[in-house]
Amino acid sequence: MKLYYSPAACSLAPHIALCEAGLPHTLERVSMKTHQLADGTDFYAINPLGYVPVLALNSGEQLRECSAILQFIADQVPDKQLAPANGKMARYRLQEWLGFISTELHQPFGQLFNPATPDNFKAALHARLLQRLQWIDRQLADGPYLMGAAWSVADAYLFTVVNWAPFMGVDTSALAHLSAFQARMAERPAVQAAMRAEGLLA
Repeated sequence: MKLYYSPAACSLAPHIALCEAGLPHTLERVSMKTHQLADGTDFYAINPLGYVPVLALNSGEQLRECSAILQFIADQVPDKQLAPANGKMARYRLQEWLGFISTELHQPFGQLFNPATPDNFKAALHARLLQRLQWIDRQLADGPYLMGAAWSVADAYLFTVVNWAPFMGVDTSALAHLSAFQARMAERPAVQAAMRAEGLLA
């Protein structure tokens, strides 16, 4: 498999999942400024939508969107229990978390990254994000991970998105459970391996 990624972008989440799964993979870095690969290839020829992640499968097929890619990776190694089994209520809880992170965190952070977003709207986005992160902080009081005691691919997504908060001026320092979660995640060998491969750790 090949993961098309940009350092510290949302593609870090499936990168972490691949490392947790122990699945062989290669990486292809994409510039989000030029939308080109290192060799000059036009990334729009690979993904007409122009954004990462894209997971190129050994079958020749491709998957887009974090939530789909994360679940696909988890399902390749069911023995590692990176996601609950399909058809179980716990799987729908995982999908609930993935949907929440995608729409309630990833999307507004994306708007903050966009230089065209008006400043008066950015203030509303900051308030909304902090409210959502406060809610997550309360959920994390019940266990070390989003699904409780067990790590899941949703944790990789949350970790990735929350890492954007300091760069966007969203202060999470008062959220003790979320801060502990981020620190706990940063200690995982798979997280460190993915971040090191992306040049995010020395």
